[in-house]
Amino acid sequence: MLKYKRILLKLSGEALMGRKQQGIDENRLLEYVRQVKDASDQGVEIGIVIGGGNIFRGMSGEKAGFDRIKGDYMGMLATVINGLAIQSALESVGGKCSVLTAIEMSPVGIRYTPKRVSKAFENDEVVIFTFGTGNPFFTTDTAAALRAIEIRADVLLKGTRVDGIYTADPERDPKAKKFDTITFAEAYKRGLKIMDLTAITMCSENSIPVVVFDMNKKGNLIKLIKGEEIGTVVTND
Repeated sequence: MLKYKRILLKLSGEALMGRKQQGIDENRLLEYVRQVKDASDQGVEIGIVIGGGNIFRGMSGEKAGFDRIKGDYMGMLATVINGLAIQSALESVGGKCSVLTAIEMSPVGIRYTPKRVSKAFENDEVVIFTFGTGNPFFTTDTAAALRAIEIRADVLLKGTRVDGIYTADPERDPKAKKFDTITFAEAYKRGLKIMDLTAITMCSENSIPVVVFDMNKKGNLIKLIKGEEIGTVVTND
């Protein structure tokens, strides 16, 4: 039995670095796509939004003197590189997928439309959403929230390197306590940086639950989809 039949999986670009300082760790990438394929083989419809921080971040570029708008477009192009890497790796383990782009980028990817997502799901394909929202000043967290709403996902799963949401950064504060569940309102009140405020607001207003979990632990994705209590669940209630 599956608790979630259609998911939006948000992965940061930094997650793909693994033990590297930048770029893509091929072993980490394969670990991720194998988990995705396992879930897809169970009949789960999967959309993936990937960040580009392992290659370039617009806000960081601005601090270094880049024009913010150009920097954001550079960051969005980085998500396309990561999306193609996920596609290639997923196909190498026998998975099927499509890369959709927020702007016209033929032949790199297909321009995103909800109809094309539905067709891909009918063909048992994983859908990789790239180029963010297609607009500067919006993060890939916001892109993930937007796509989750548009495809009517049951849940937005945010894969990270920690096993949930804590009262403080557990890597810096050993006394930090983990939340099993928390509301969007409480997370905002506490200043917990689950996602950016725009993304949180969109998920809250559209009643899309968010689960923050450790994607680096093998098997966590399929366990979560099947209903095991993994990570932290964020809802309106």
